[in-house]
Amino acid sequence: MKFDQNTLKLMSTYRRLPVAFSHGEGVWLYDTNGNRFLDALSGIGVCNIGHCHPNVTKAIQQQSGKLLHTSNLYQIPLQANLAQELTSISGMSSCFFGNSGAEANEAAIKIARLHGHQNNIDQPAIIVMEGAFHGRTLATLSATANRKVQAGFEPLVSGFVRAPFNDLEAIKKIADNNPNIVAILVEPIQGEGGIQVPNDDYLPGLREICDQHNWLLMLDEIQSGNGRTGKFFAYQHYNIKPDIVTTAKGLGNGMPIGVCMAAGSAANTFQPGNHGSTFGGNPLACAAALAVINTLFDDNLIDSANRLGQLIYKTIEGQIGSAHYVKAIRHKGLMIGIELSEPCGPLVELALTKGLLINVTSESVIRLLPPLIIKEEEATKLANTLVKLIKAYMGDDRTKPR
Repeated sequence: MKFDQNTLKLMSTYRRLPVAFSHGEGVWLYDTNGNRFLDALSGIGVCNIGHCHPNVTKAIQQQSGKLLHTSNLYQIPLQANLAQELTSISGMSSCFFGNSGAEANEAAIKIARLHGHQNNIDQPAIIVMEGAFHGRTLATLSATANRKVQAGFEPLVSGFVRAPFNDLEAIKKIADNNPNIVAILVEPIQGEGGIQVPNDDYLPGLREICDQHNWLLMLDEIQSGNGRTGKFFAYQHYNIKPDIVTTAKGLGNGMPIGVCMAAGSAANTFQPGNHGSTFGGNPLACAAALAVINTLFDDNLIDSANRLGQLIYKTIEGQIGSAHYVKAIRHKGLMIGIELSEPCGPLVELALTKGLLINVTSESVIRLLPPLIIKEEEATKLANTLVKLIKAYMGDDRTKPR
């Protein structure tokens, strides 16, 4: 089935690839012509436990026959159960549920501003990082460091101070010169920014600075959370506890759900009337999220993310790691980025012709976010197929495709 982009009755917010999928199973997607594709992107980190996982399918089917929605004017037992699970895993104290990562980050930004006002700071400001991506609402795109995302939507929301990622000294200088800072908002690993993995002392250093200045440490785990990096949350690699954690994407495995979790004083900042969501945390989404969490732990998928991420990394590194056109290969679990020496956007469609779904971000970084259920054979196939594509594209075999 082919679609004419010029006649689709859709706003032109995406440059869609020339493929439409009819169904999926595990790490595989099937298009409307019956072709099979190895999904190394998981819907941009959403389908962490693969397509049509029977546990999620069962949870959605059962819950859809009982109750879809009541609104947050009433008690929602499944939401309470999900909050209990997430706070137990994260070390946080309370949860606010929305429908997306952007909404979760909006909640975090509002908490930070309330925190500032409660501490007599009239113009509270939040430190955000170069290369960051936090969403596309007006506040979250203002926090994002991508002019392509921001262009045309000025005036942007004020109250954000930008700093280089993975640079503690820059944060210390801001602390010395800006008395209005109330929080730091940062991705433990930058996803859209090119799978940028910070030094091991970075997050602990941010925690220390925040403690010194009574700032909130707010971690955007929209992409890095839910087992993706080999821990349920990426910050758990560093033995720290943030004040606020946001996540979404893989939490619902395709069902829209986002959550902003808080601890300490931040957990009690919101009061009735301060914030809300009509659909956030409805029974259907919570049932799916609970099934996801149970599956991640019952099937040891978080440990598998470490092992199979290392397999993919070593396979690619062993074949092209020393090539002159490979600037870096970065990974944490199954969050993998291969940075090339030149823009490589065409690789996305080239990979499509070979039955592989990938993504390119920051113009020259191939981003891999395969499902955590991927098997060794599939992981090896992914890596070998990608290496061949990269070699051909970069002219390594003297036959660079067009």
